[in-house]
Amino acid sequence: MPTERLTIPTTRGYELSGALELPSGLVRGAAVFAHCFTCTKQSLAAVEVTRALAQHGIATLRFDFTGLGQSGGNFGRAGFASDLEDLIESTRYLADRFGKGLLLVGHSLGGAAVLAAADMLEEDTVAAIATIGAPAEVEHVLGTMKGDFAAIERDGEGEVDIGGHHYNLSRDFLEAVREVDLLAKVKALRIPLMFCHSPTDEIVDVDNAAQLFTAAKHPKSFISLAGADHLLTRSEDAGFAAGVIASWAHRYIPMREDWPMPEQGVVVKTGHGKFGTEVHTHSHRFLADEPTSYGGDDSGPTPYDLLNAALGTCSAMTMKMYADRKGWPLEGVTVTVTHERDHKDECNHVAAMEEGRQMQALHRRIELQGDALDEDQRARIIEIADKCPVHRTLEGVLHVHTKSVD
Repeated sequence: MPTERLTIPTTRGYELSGALELPSGLVRGAAVFAHCFTCTKQSLAAVEVTRALAQHGIATLRFDFTGLGQSGGNFGRAGFASDLEDLIESTRYLADRFGKGLLLVGHSLGGAAVLAAADMLEEDTVAAIATIGAPAEVEHVLGTMKGDFAAIERDGEGEVDIGGHHYNLSRDFLEAVREVDLLAKVKALRIPLMFCHSPTDEIVDVDNAAQLFTAAKHPKSFISLAGADHLLTRSEDAGFAAGVIASWAHRYIPMREDWPMPEQGVVVKTGHGKFGTEVHTHSHRFLADEPTSYGGDDSGPTPYDLLNAALGTCSAMTMKMYADRKGWPLEGVTVTVTHERDHKDECNHVAAMEEGRQMQALHRRIELQGDALDEDQRARIIEIADKCPVHRTLEGVLHVHTKSVD
């Protein structure tokens, strides 16, 4: 799956560093992932969950909050209010690219952030929210710190220890954490919510999930991450959480409005890695790509695979239709088609060569299943393969007309 590195401008004069995990297939929807307190977008949970969501067709953005990882700004002076601004600006960035109706996923304090920020965004921007190990009170994060909070409030700033790392925190940081009534915000939300929590979480007790779930309005869900630790340090736990969230979110994330469903023909759209291209018919969607040896992601059949498939499938369908109409005991058909770019035909097609065109060929091998078929029936069925519509199109006079449109 391709990972796109990007930066998100802020209104505070610096940029946030982000990584967008893109599905190798069709994009079903989009999500923003908010990492845990003092973590970064490169934490194991952030990487595992966002890539797992991408495998489920959800393009997922993870980013570094202010002053962490590769993002600009000062972490100690930023505080929870700044986290909300980061999340709002990152969500707007993704909405501009993929449209509204996004999924927000937050881990630990990032879970508190997505719950608190949801009602600060434009209407319909957020379709659903899922949290992993989120606290019921933002102030819970202060319990992970060692420091003299009274001195920080008196002097305006001071040093604290967070997991063995030292940070200078400001008085504004503490005040922003203490003033948020998270349960009241959850109670006011009117969007689908999912709370994922491990009953053995030793950092944020599972009772926090119970409080959040009680405060939330329906539709709401709880998923037990039994056996997982708070940071989801095992990839199987992160993968499980992402898989459950993705399956749940499919009910609420709207299909992208820019997916064309043409009345006739096909529409193709680039946008999946270097060569990956969406193919849209009236009722189906899939991806075409080039193999990795050609610089692609090998996420779908190649254009020549599709050309071969057009002849092969049309041949098989035509033969089956003919045999059914005759009432002949044809049990099945296997058609193998290969493409030859430089064809040296024994008949030497002079007309094509005189026009300077390269001679190419499609080689078709047909296997008929059905022991009860006699030789005449087999010969007639093979003969009818040449009557299939795609065969006639390929061997007829075919013009391609191209028109540029705005």
